[in-house]
Amino acid sequence: MASGDVRFTFRSDETDVNVIIEGKKGWVEGIVDELGLSDVGLTMPIGVQSRSEEPDAISEDGDEEDTLKAPTDMGPEPDPSRIPVVKRPIGALNVEIEIEKIGLEPPSQNDAFELMDAFSELDEPRPIQGEMSVDPMAEAWLKELMRLIVREGGRTALATEMIEEVASAKLGGRTGTELSVWLESLFAAGKLVKIHGGDT
Repeated sequence: MASGDVRFTFRSDETDVNVIIEGKKGWVEGIVDELGLSDVGLTMPIGVQSRSEEPDAISEDGDEEDTLKAPTDMGPEPDPSRIPVVKRPIGALNVEIEIEKIGLEPPSQNDAFELMDAFSELDEPRPIQGEMSVDPMAEAWLKELMRLIVREGGRTALATEMIEEVASAKLGGRTGTELSVWLESLFAAGKLVKIHGGDT
């Protein structure tokens, strides 16, 4: 579009309304007034990033030409020599050592007794909503257990045996094969991710 064209945008998630009007400034302003949107939305020159979060991003003097000009100072030229180069053989990176270097702690091992204590102190969750849920309350407790191990130990997986030991009573009393089958059904429904192996 030619210089001087503007775009008006207004979006309301509450009412599911999305308005976009493009054209000459005067024409766009007239349409906006007719729609009663003068006090909301954002008007800005087309092809220019807004420099203000205020709705009126265009000056009343009509200096769109100045707004469309490219900046004269783009900063210094990039200097690739200042970027550090790190070379190592493939597979030689020791993630645990690198984590320690920057002061982070690796994920902790899950202790059954500590998990049981922390799990017993959780407030009762709300049942899972949805027709696909066979046992909404058990699923809610399982969700709380997984959230707990992420928050307390930084881990994202838990062995079936550990789930049984810590939370069997809250999972409808499921143990052994019954628990495994139930977890498999949640995996098949896309509610869990299965991880094979690993020290979880």
